[in-house]
Amino acid sequence: MRFDLTDLQLFAHILDCGTLTAAAARSHMTLASASERVRGMEEQLGCALLTRQARGVRPTAAGHTLGQHARAVLAQMQRLRGDMAEYGAGLAGHVRLCGNTSAVSEHLPLAVAGFLRSHPRVAIDIQEHSSAEVLDRLRQGLCDIGVASDAQDTRDLQAMPWRPDPLVAVLARGHRLARRRQLRLHDLLQEDWVGMPHDAALQALVRQQATLLGGQPRWRAQLEHLDSICQLAGQGVGVAVMPAAAAARLAAACGARAVPLADAWARRQLLLCTAGTQPLAAHARQLLQHLQAQAAGEP
Repeated sequence: MRFDLTDLQLFAHILDCGTLTAAAARSHMTLASASERVRGMEEQLGCALLTRQARGVRPTAAGHTLGQHARAVLAQMQRLRGDMAEYGAGLAGHVRLCGNTSAVSEHLPLAVAGFLRSHPRVAIDIQEHSSAEVLDRLRQGLCDIGVASDAQDTRDLQAMPWRPDPLVAVLARGHRLARRRQLRLHDLLQEDWVGMPHDAALQALVRQQATLLGGQPRWRAQLEHLDSICQLAGQGVGVAVMPAAAAARLAAACGARAVPLADAWARRQLLLCTAGTQPLAAHARQLLQHLQAQAAGEP
């Protein structure tokens, strides 16, 4: 069996992208070349690695096993490059960092800025996913470091508290509840609501807690971005629930006011997570230490 690193990287891209076309583009090769490499791997192994479907491909049992080994080999090569980079010149490597919406939009940009200034030869790829997806990507070896909500199960990962990430209610300044010192979800269930799309993790959390109270929000509008949600809340279209850090940045300019939520589920914490199954490459380990030193919240 003779697979080279290009074969393994291509196969990992196929599993990530779900299509040969996208994987070939990410691997900087033609679709014909990518297809030929996959056929060559299947011939060497004597079994199918992918099942072709109308909208892409999915791995067979053998393909899933190959994908796990491919990622392990590629991760080891990345660690090798990072550990040896200090002896050479050029870019030392890159760190794959995943975070939930609050982490990526409000916390990570400033948190990594100092690291990037002091490590000019390291690049950071920051991707936004739901907290559950962040942890799944860590388990699958698709990222080096993750930042996720403490509402998720992290028992098989290494996790430490990083920063508080409480939720607040956002209301128009003239709203009858806007002058309260704090609110609870049941205070808001009779109001109209604006929020993120139905499948967003934050909206799922609000729906779950509302169900426990025997009600559901009346959604007037659902949008992708927190700034748009805050603008509608400020115009009195509806109330919203969002991370306190985002509300502190957005509310005043939108004519809105943020009121702390007293519910226990709203007192969230962001966790800094790693898989712990393999040692991190030197540059990823340095970024982790940099972020750990900022657990109190200083940039």
